[in-house]
Amino acid sequence: MKNNLPEKAAIVQRDRETYAIAPHLPGGVTTPETLKKIAEVAEKYGAAALKVTSAQRIAIVGLQEEDLDSAWEDLGISPGAAFGMCVRSVKICPGTTFCKQGKQDSLGLGLKLDELYHGMTMPSKLKMGVSGCPNSCSEPAIKDIGIMGTAAGYTLMLGGNAAAKPRLADVVAKGLSEAEVLEVVDRVLTFYKESGTKKRLGKFIEETGLEEFKKQVGL
Repeated sequence: MKNNLPEKAAIVQRDRETYAIAPHLPGGVTTPETLKKIAEVAEKYGAAALKVTSAQRIAIVGLQEEDLDSAWEDLGISPGAAFGMCVRSVKICPGTTFCKQGKQDSLGLGLKLDELYHGMTMPSKLKMGVSGCPNSCSEPAIKDIGIMGTAAGYTLMLGGNAAAKPRLADVVAKGLSEAEVLEVVDRVLTFYKESGTKKRLGKFIEETGLEEFKKQVGL
């Protein structure tokens, strides 16, 4: 029976024989050329399916173990952080770049966060969501770090998840500029990493106490 292959960024599938890989597509924004390349690789190696994931990637499902290295080489795209104790994903809505409802540039901010933190080792798995308006299409209220655009700036939420025991994030700041969001998120992640905990961020906030946590990260 086979298992995940972290060194090949491959997740074993239900049959315990084949694997899925997910090239990283920051914010889910890509080009026709990249889509063609993904399709060509899937076809070349006989993939069972292409699956659009909740992390705004396209997983190539049903690859044989002996084809994984060649598939990644042909793709020429870095892997998405699909498992492990790290920043798994930054889910981003179109924001003011494309959406008529956008209040803030969520795409620009989200791509900066992705570049800074995607794949970074953390005490537990960690997901981010950045939305450009209160419609919250990127689901920031159920992300470890959620950022929601409003007409008055960004609202920052911490500690959400949609796991086996769902938790809504705590609102910790409102009316932030992009620069302030980046600064606070960096302080939050630094404190979390240096705390010694092995708990997911929401549980860690509960054990620390929300007000004490805010005090420690300068909020």
